[in-house]
Amino acid sequence: MPALLVAHHRPGFYMRVIREGRIQAGDPVVRTRTGPGALSVADVDALLYLPGRDPALLRRALAVPALSPGWQGSFRDLLAEAEGGEPGGGAPAWDGFRSLRVSDVVAETDTVVSLHLTSADGTPLPDARAGQYLTVRVPGAGPSAPIRSYSLSAVPGSGRYRISVKREPHGTASAYLTTALRPGAVLDVAAPRGDFVLDGGTGPVLLVSAGIGVTPVLAMLHELAARTPEREVWWLHGARGPREHPLGGEAHAVLGSLPHAHEHVYYSAATPEERRRAHASPGRLTPDAVRALGVPAEASAYVCGPDSFMTDMRQALTEAGVDPARVHTELFATLPSLTPGLTGTTAPVPHPPPGPPGTGPRVTFARSGVTAPFPDGARSLLDLADACDVPARWACRTGVCHTCVTPVLSGDVGYAPAPLEPPPAGQALICCSRPRTDVVLDM
Repeated sequence: MPALLVAHHRPGFYMRVIREGRIQAGDPVVRTRTGPGALSVADVDALLYLPGRDPALLRRALAVPALSPGWQGSFRDLLAEAEGGEPGGGAPAWDGFRSLRVSDVVAETDTVVSLHLTSADGTPLPDARAGQYLTVRVPGAGPSAPIRSYSLSAVPGSGRYRISVKREPHGTASAYLTTALRPGAVLDVAAPRGDFVLDGGTGPVLLVSAGIGVTPVLAMLHELAARTPEREVWWLHGARGPREHPLGGEAHAVLGSLPHAHEHVYYSAATPEERRRAHASPGRLTPDAVRALGVPAEASAYVCGPDSFMTDMRQALTEAGVDPARVHTELFATLPSLTPGLTGTTAPVPHPPPGPPGTGPRVTFARSGVTAPFPDGARSLLDLADACDVPARWACRTGVCHTCVTPVLSGDVGYAPAPLEPPPAGQALICCSRPRTDVVLDM
């Protein structure tokens, strides 16, 4: 039914409460005003959900202040596609997993190790965008070969990749990568992905991180130094101390080469001498500290760290005058769920589905670290994600809204019902799809 309504340009209409009261059949409906652009609900609905989008109408839709940030972000991506751009870096450089060789292993701190990856035949690897990540299958970490995602931390366009991995307590994959892996080993790696990437502007840039969240913004710093060194750059980083501050010297050296750089490092558990050597301030990188810095309101901000840290930084930057639409965040693991009608709930830890195992193809939720056979009674991949408590993004559950679109790292899916519009190549609508083969999903 939702697909039929949208396809026939009859999505209904929206109302907002001006004054509480009772309404009944026969009451007059009066339009009190028309917003900028004079777009109807049907116009906006068609722009979001139907093919053949008009770039001029997309620009008008972006000028409607009543639209939510989520819809505005979707329209920005659609406009970039309509004008020939490639939001999120375009199609992946290769399908599925590819064998890459570990050319070097470098200890950055006691718990963080950088892995340098090259092609098995020595040819240059395809360029990646700063801020993107690699998904790695780790065959030496146990019989199940866990799959994990790690941000690229190296200079883009060098013909090789670098990821920096932190050893987590009880982390099977990270323990193997940081303690047992040696140069010459081979890992199965999916192509660089992710839309946590720099904009193409010339205004100030805020790079904000905590702990191992430094990795994607360090890659961005390298890209700024190589391509637009004249941009104003603010580097804000928080750590416990120098032993928990990976790649700090590298970042400091790059910042020293930029004419308009501002570096602010905060150590919460370091000696005065350690802070002096690192030019660090005492305490944590808190919202109060950010507000006191006087960051430029016209900046674009890129924030990476623990979930609570990113929430605090987003609020602090917004209060400092930065446009919320220009504050970009990147999570280490699963994306935040987006489920209509449910708010304020505490997300449980993802886990295999309850009950006897299914007999269908194996489904791996890469960011959540869960692999399970597709259950016999499940209707869709979204059903399986729900059973595993894997955070999922959905709204319609019928293949109309594309809220649930998810990158497919490997494998193939089929649809029932067929979606209103197919997703882009390499992605799936998990709300109405089932696996045809073993699949690995980026969620």
